[in-house]
Amino acid sequence: MTSTSKDPILVVIQLTGGNDPLNTIVPYNNPLYYDNRPNLAISQDEVLPIDGEYGFNRALAPIKELYDQGKVSIINGVGYNNPNRSHFRSMDIWHTCEPDKVGTEGWLGRVIRDLDPNAENVLTGVNFGQGLPRSLALSGVPVASVSMLESYGILNTVTEEPNRSVALDIFSKMYSPTIGSSAVMDYLGQTGLDALKGADILKTAPEKYVSTIEYAESQISNNLRGIAKVLTADLGTRIFYTEQIGYDTHSGQADGHTKLWTDLSRGIQDFYADLQEHGVSENVVMLLFTEFGRRVQDNGTGTDHGSGGMAMAIGDRVQGGMFGEYPSIREEDLLEGDLQFNHDFRGVYTTIVEDWLNLDPVSVTGGQFEKLSFI
Repeated sequence: MTSTSKDPILVVIQLTGGNDPLNTIVPYNNPLYYDNRPNLAISQDEVLPIDGEYGFNRALAPIKELYDQGKVSIINGVGYNNPNRSHFRSMDIWHTCEPDKVGTEGWLGRVIRDLDPNAENVLTGVNFGQGLPRSLALSGVPVASVSMLESYGILNTVTEEPNRSVALDIFSKMYSPTIGSSAVMDYLGQTGLDALKGADILKTAPEKYVSTIEYAESQISNNLRGIAKVLTADLGTRIFYTEQIGYDTHSGQADGHTKLWTDLSRGIQDFYADLQEHGVSENVVMLLFTEFGRRVQDNGTGTDHGSGGMAMAIGDRVQGGMFGEYPSIREEDLLEGDLQFNHDFRGVYTTIVEDWLNLDPVSVTGGQFEKLSFI
C-alpha cells in the first residue's frame, strides 16, 4: 500500500482506436514477428532494448528513459474473455467493467463516489477533452469536463458584479427543476449547478501555475499541461482523465503510429518533469490503456482490430519492469489470428484501486480479480 503523506492521484490516458502492442513493445528477437510483419516490423536497429527479447519502439525514447529509472510498468497481454473487436463495445467494456452486458456505471465514476461519497468536491474528477467519457459517468457523481482550461465555463466572460451574480442566479434557475421531480430532471439540475461551481473554481488554476517546463505543441501535451495546472493548484482533484485519438491504424501505420507515440512520450516526459518541479511526482500514478490490440499479421500498410492489448503505469510509486506474460505469436497459440490475453483488465484496475487509491476494489470492479504487483 502507498505510504504517501498526501492523497494519491490517478491520471488516466486513453489511447483511442486500439494501440498496436507488437510495434510498441517489440519482440525484436523473434523471427515470427518479422514473418508476420513484412511491411511494418520495427527493425532490430530501431529498437531500444529492454532485454534480449523485447524492446521499446524508439518513438517511446522518453518513456524508455523513465523505464530505466524504474518508473514505468509495462503490463502485457491485457484483455477479457470473448474479446469484442468493435471500438464502441470494447471501450464500453473497459469503461464499465461489464464484459457480458451493457453497463451504465463508469468504473472511475464509482472510484470518485467512493473517494467523495457526499459529493463535497465538484472537482474530485476532471476530464480534459470533449464530452464525458463513460468511465467517469455515474448518477450523482459530479465530474468537470474541460476542453480548454483558460476558457472553461459559459460565464467566464461575465466578471463584473452584479452582472455575474444575476447571470449565475438565472442559470441556476434554468437548471433547477421547478416542475416535477423526475430522476432525469434532478440529475440535470444538479449537474448544471455542479458545472457552475466547477467552472468558477477551475478558472483560478491557470493563475496559480508557474513552471519552467516547455511542453511540445500537440493536443496530448496541451491536455497534460492542463492537468498539471489543476493538479498543482491543489483543488482536491483525485482523478484526471484525457485521451489521445488516432490509434485505429488500418493504413499508414508506419508514420501514424510513430507520430502518436512521439507526441505522447514527449508529453508524458514533460508532464512528469512538471510534477517533479512542483514536488508532487510521488503522489501521482499515470495509467495508459487502449480498448484492444491489433492483428499479428499486417495488412500491407497497417493492422486490423485484434485482441490481447497492453497497458502501462508510470510514476515514482510504481514497480518498474515487465508484468504479465508477453503473448505468444506462434500460430497455434493465436486466437483467430490475434494475440491471446493473459490478464483480465479488471485485475489492472483492482491493483490501482486497492494498492494506490486505498479503496475496496470489489465496489469498483464488481468482483475479485487477480492483481499484478506493479504498485
